[in-house]
Amino acid sequence: MKKNIFKVGVLTFLVMTIPLVSKAGDLTNKPSNPVIRVTPPAPKFSIEERHEELAARRRRVADKMTDNSMLILLSAESKLYANDVDYHYRQENNLYYLTALKQNGVSLVIAKIGGKVTELLFLPNRNPRFETWNGKMYSEQDAIDLSGIKTLVDAGEFTALIDSLKKKSQFVSQKSAVKLSLTPSRIYVLNGNKREFYKENELAEQLESQVDENGGKLTIVNAMPLFATLRLVKSPYEIKLMRHAIDITTEAFGRSMGMIGRANWEYEVQAEVEYTFRRRNADFWGYPSIVGCGPNATTLHYVESQGKVNHGDLMLMDVGAEYDHYTADITRTFPVSGKFTKEQAAIYQIVFDAQEAAARELRPGSSIGAAAEAARMVIVEGLFKLGLITDINSNQYRLWYMHGWGHWIGMNVHDVGNYGTSLKEGMMMSNEPGIYIRADALDFLPDTDQNREFLAKVRPAFEKYKNIGVRIEDDMLITANGVEWMSRHLPRSIADVEGFMEAASKEMKYYAGGQKPESRGPSFLDERYRSAGLKFRLPLRTYGSSGAKLRRSLTHSN
Repeated sequence: MKKNIFKVGVLTFLVMTIPLVSKAGDLTNKPSNPVIRVTPPAPKFSIEERHEELAARRRRVADKMTDNSMLILLSAESKLYANDVDYHYRQENNLYYLTALKQNGVSLVIAKIGGKVTELLFLPNRNPRFETWNGKMYSEQDAIDLSGIKTLVDAGEFTALIDSLKKKSQFVSQKSAVKLSLTPSRIYVLNGNKREFYKENELAEQLESQVDENGGKLTIVNAMPLFATLRLVKSPYEIKLMRHAIDITTEAFGRSMGMIGRANWEYEVQAEVEYTFRRRNADFWGYPSIVGCGPNATTLHYVESQGKVNHGDLMLMDVGAEYDHYTADITRTFPVSGKFTKEQAAIYQIVFDAQEAAARELRPGSSIGAAAEAARMVIVEGLFKLGLITDINSNQYRLWYMHGWGHWIGMNVHDVGNYGTSLKEGMMMSNEPGIYIRADALDFLPDTDQNREFLAKVRPAFEKYKNIGVRIEDDMLITANGVEWMSRHLPRSIADVEGFMEAASKEMKYYAGGQKPESRGPSFLDERYRSAGLKFRLPLRTYGSSGAKLRRSLTHSN
């Protein structure tokens, strides 16, 4: 007994004598003008503001619907991770766009019959057993407060609604005073993408198969083009949400660039990013984080994060926080050492210049195609000057710049919208040219006389720039007079990147994983625990189908 008391006393003394340090990743010795930009407070909206925004969206949807028609939106299905574990639930974008409801089992119906618009929200009843396991469900008042829709129907009656549609008869709720005469000739359903909207496709097939007594059929119309047009132009409300997602992402980049010199592995840098996302209450990421160092930077969608972080390499990070269903999409490429080599700088400058050229084309009345072409021309000329291509009038550049210039952003990282449309105020897109000199890029060219000649000419330059991958990506907002760089608080030019990294590294006191570079051994605290003769077993959590079980254990050696 005395021995155990002595050990506890030693442990207490050791813990109390540990120098006071900030939590891993916190800013220490913060200067008066820090370069790492802390995320501003999240936007706040009153219930009235939210209701007004959602009602305006639903009104614009109804305006685009033909008379004597109906829109049916279903909630997203839960996605299985493995066995009895689901992925974190995320609501279907278009349903959320019109209701702000994140709960599964919700359906929205908008009917436009004889010029009159009716909105019905089908809501599951609260289930105490379900809530015990999974948390509180929406009450009717919760759903009204969030969506502003006041006509609610029990979700259990949704099947009766569909049956009424098939029969072209009146829908009468058995649990409320809702009645709806249903004689629509056209029904809008999200049935374009079978992978994402398989329930909607099944519903469309059911409705299309029905034939009335006169031999007529319901016309099923894909609703996605309707939403693609509306979601393409962001409201001031949406822009505030996008700006906050970008601000969170900006801080994550700043912190990562400040700690990169002390990181050993890509996953440590990714952890800094996603820690910041959670710390700032983002929904999470809008797409899997891309954190690739050295050769891994030449893979466009590299998501493993298992490579070493080497001092002389470039780190390419393409990450974006999602906040309230709106996602940022930003990429930065920067030197682990804090200084670009001559070869790295040469590639980087071409990409930077291409991004600048594209931005000059972004304004109302212009097009995505004009910006893409401006970026392409700069990259082609730059690659030719470096000796990586031999013909500026061919597609040789596609060997090193193989993706498109940019895409719409919003509720999806690759958001919906027609790329042939003229740019308008409120549209948002990415600006992301890149160059990737993959180590095996020349190995798979067909063996032809033309290619052998090409290889002989570009081989010296290829060996010089091999394994360098650079992408710079910013989020752009079309304004009345031009374009706003929404991610402008992150450095882009070579000089700005190098200066930022030097200052940011001084702001961050951080040893990735709790240990110094090159050390893969136990942490400082583990050593102190061991020296006190104590052993700890980490808490275990196991979940079974019949209940949740939590076991914690702490054992002492005698």
